[in-house]
This record gives sequence, C-alpha cells and structure tokens, in this order.
Amino acid sequence: MTEPLLPHGEGPSPRPTDWNVPNALTVLRFLLVPVYALVLFYDGGTHPWWRFWAFVVFVLAAVTDGIDGRLARRNGQITNFGKVADPIADKALTGTAFIGLSVLGLIWWWVTIVILVREIGITLLRFIVIRHGVMPAGRGGKLKTMLQTFALGALTLPLWSFPLAEVWTWLAHGVLAAALVVTVVSGVDYVFQAMHLRENSERTRVRREHRAARRSGGLP
Repeated sequence: MTEPLLPHGEGPSPRPTDWNVPNALTVLRFLLVPVYALVLFYDGGTHPWWRFWAFVVFVLAAVTDGIDGRLARRNGQITNFGKVADPIADKALTGTAFIGLSVLGLIWWWVTIVILVREIGITLLRFIVIRHGVMPAGRGGKLKTMLQTFALGALTLPLWSFPLAEVWTWLAHGVLAAALVVTVVSGVDYVFQAMHLRENSERTRVRREHRAARRSGGLP
C-alpha cells in the first residue's frame, strides 16, 4: 500500500541536527574550562593582570551558558547531545572555579565540597528519575546558578588590587554565602521533587496496577 501524500509543509518536523549554534556554544564552554584554569593559576594566581583575564574567560564561558539554551528553544534546536552536554559543561565550569579558588585559598574547602556534592548528586538524581519524567529547573536552581556565577566571577578578580579591597572581598563572600544557602535548600527541594515525580509518574501507576492485578489473580 502506498503512503498517502501529505500536503506541502505538513508532516512530522525533521529531527534537529547536533551540528547547530547552541551545541557549538556548549562545546566552546567545555574548551574554555581548561583555558580558565590555566590563566587563573598563571604565576601562582598572584598576578592581577592574569587574574583579570581569568575573569574575562569565566564571564565569556558563563555567557555562553545563557545564550545556548535560549537559542535552542527559540530555533527548535533542542537535541539529545545538548540535553546531556549542557549541564555537564556548566558543572565543569563552576566545579573548576570552586576547586581552583579553594586551591588559591579564596574559598574554604568545606564550602566547595558541600556545593560540589550537591551539584553532582542532583545531576545523578536527574538521570535516575529520567524514566519517570524530567525535573525542570526551578526558581531556586536558577537563583543558585546566578549567585554562584556572581560569587565565582567576583572572587576570580584580583580584589586585593581594588580600592576598598576589604569591602569588595566581604561583598563577594556574602554573595558566596547566599549561594551556599540557596544551593543546599534547592538541592533538598529537588530531592522532594524527584520523590514526588517517581511516586506519581505514569510508569509507577502502571506498575502498581500490574502488581494489584497479579495479587487479585487477574494476571499470571
């Protein structure tokens, strides 16, 4: 039997290719991560000029994070590669910044460990519950990302060379403290979201019905 002819312009939309601008920006962010680390640690991380350039690289990478998602949604270029690579690139950038700034003594190690454990844990949790549905980024997660970005960017700068250096340093650590609180609170919220999603998903409902039918003798 021949397939019915569809009117011009109708039919299923073609699957977006992985070769697109949003994915290119994500790859660029991956490539900027080692560049940021190299510039941050150049000359022991004590040269103001190189620390400023590390800030520029960090900001450029952070900007690509905001642009790639908007472009992908606006142009219908959301791909499986982008879904997986984008959050990994984000964690690579912020993780490198947290670890690098802790090595330089600008962030306490316990803060970095708490934040990284939360980030890695929630990323793994998303993959675990993907069979039941997708956990969207909430306001807490977006606020967390914004606060972390501002804090890491500020602490990357050579604040000791600025006028009123102590004031700027206190402000940067104040933003970092807020980021830590929001990171932990939003992480707990994601855990409850995952539990709710798992308990109320279509997959779980079907399993419950199947088990109930077996108990009642309706299925072998």
